[in-house]
Amino acid sequence: MNHSPFTRSRTIDRILVVDDTPDNCLLIQAILQDEGYQVELADSGKEALRIIEQSPPDLVLLDVMMPGMDGYEVTRRIRANASLPFMPILLTTAYDQPSVAQGLDTGADDFIRKPVHFDELLARVRALLRLKHSVDERDQIARQREDFVSRLTHDLRTPLVAADRMLNLMAQGALGDLSDDVQDAIATMIRSNANLLTMVNTLLEVYRYEAGRKTLVFSPVNMAELAQEVVKELSPLAIDKNLKLDLELDESQDYAAKGDRLELYRVITNLVGNAIKFTDEGAVTVRLIRVDTGLVPAIKLEVQDTGPGISESDRATLFESFIPGKHKRSGSGLGLHLTRRIVEAHNGRINFSTEVGKGSTFTVYLPTH
Repeated sequence: MNHSPFTRSRTIDRILVVDDTPDNCLLIQAILQDEGYQVELADSGKEALRIIEQSPPDLVLLDVMMPGMDGYEVTRRIRANASLPFMPILLTTAYDQPSVAQGLDTGADDFIRKPVHFDELLARVRALLRLKHSVDERDQIARQREDFVSRLTHDLRTPLVAADRMLNLMAQGALGDLSDDVQDAIATMIRSNANLLTMVNTLLEVYRYEAGRKTLVFSPVNMAELAQEVVKELSPLAIDKNLKLDLELDESQDYAAKGDRLELYRVITNLVGNAIKFTDEGAVTVRLIRVDTGLVPAIKLEVQDTGPGISESDRATLFESFIPGKHKRSGSGLGLHLTRRIVEAHNGRINFSTEVGKGSTFTVYLPTH
């Protein structure tokens, strides 16, 4: 019989019962242990949180009315702790308590009335544990997928980099003279290999951000210098298409932002590169504006083009990963997604305005501190 690689191993589910009344704890413990569950007891909210932080259970059976710290507060603190795995919370409440909705709004998953009916208790416990196992399996699959893609993209870089070096050596004549036709073929291969390497690098960066493995080094970044570097580097692409590529800024202003210089360079390069790619005539204009709104001082970066604009159908998913636009030059859909992740990691925001047939403007706001 074949088994899925994600099949959950057979382990005994651990249930934490929290109640300040010893008789209630012992009764529920006996019921659950008869069903094969491992049961731990806590007589206060404070003790429950200590146990949960040391060794998170699979399910918490939590009394609402307890002295000191009630079940609502325990639930709130569990849900506020982002380091904890998902664990269902089943509240036990007295018949005269009208505030079940409060517990559910705080983060509990279900409730059961006192006095507890054994069959109902076991049915709710089984249902919540099925939910727990389903969430755990989903998270495991997501982690394995992310690890696989991360390893795959990382391993792909090695042969691509090696091929790039070998092709460039051949183009330089290191392996002998080549005919014009072979030179043209090698030039095409170099461009294709470079495009593939760029895509792999972008994919690797996306998964680093999404897996929380990206480390940013923050320092003051002169956005004016950074924009000038990008414009200078991408000018040949604009010249090839007879486009104007302009940088507009007030040289008397301070355009220092707090961020990771390499990642902010990637943001500007992605936005300007996209603008040039999708614009066939006219101009691409990069603007830097210092914004002092009285809230958080920010540097405003605008990249405006005179391209075809963004269709209505593409706008809602423009920053999503792996959703390329319908334009014939659209790529993998990763570039803008990565750009948004970088901007958000800098506590900034990105948006756009567009008009079909007249062009688009992408705007990035970056805090100055």
